[in-house]
Amino acid sequence: MVAIKILLVEDDRKAARLLAKGLKEEGFAVDVAHSVEEGEEQACYMDYNLIVLDWLLPGKEGIVLCRELRRRGIRAPILMLTARDAVSDRIAGLNTGADDYLTKPFVFEELMARIRALLRRSEPAQPGALTVADITLDPGAHRVTRGSRPIVLTPKEYAILEILMRQAGQVVSRTSLAGQVWKTDLIGIDNLIDAHISNLRRKIDPPDARPLIETVRSRGFRLVKDEPGAMTDEG
Repeated sequence: MVAIKILLVEDDRKAARLLAKGLKEEGFAVDVAHSVEEGEEQACYMDYNLIVLDWLLPGKEGIVLCRELRRRGIRAPILMLTARDAVSDRIAGLNTGADDYLTKPFVFEELMARIRALLRRSEPAQPGALTVADITLDPGAHRVTRGSRPIVLTPKEYAILEILMRQAGQVVSRTSLAGQVWKTDLIGIDNLIDAHISNLRRKIDPPDARPLIETVRSRGFRLVKDEPGAMTDEG
């Protein structure tokens, strides 16, 4: 069974860690972002079943992110968390595109009840399959094929491929992959990324098929769409 994916956008790192731990214990797959910019990047490049969004974020408020995600066509249910309890604030949040509103402090059981209610309402909407060239990635079934050949990937390889497919034709930097897949910018992460890209390339680019993953020198990686790209460095 494919885990339900939740994006938690919360700048309070201790609160985010505790909430993510509780959600994972309930069986959800959880990604965490700590700012509007991080939340927007992750929400636009990955399919989430639900987004839990704090109103008060550094720089820009969560309500700005909510409005931008709806403008971009992202339809995942959004549960807004905030200490603001005025009726006008609730109306503003809902009018911006939030599906529900939970005031702080709250008990975890109520959060879970609201999450389950939102997920029940959105069950019919399933993420559509992605197709680039002759590769198809089905997020609902968590299945990848090239032509008619099934491809078995590790979770990290799958996440990398999904990111590359969603940005097909564009260069995805190592920094972006590190943040989205490993949630880190640790020293030495480049070697780990290169190893996963090498394994992924070996699986989806067999000797008898046209190579689709390009390494763009000093910039990152790109999944070609239809035509081979410019000269690349396959190191």
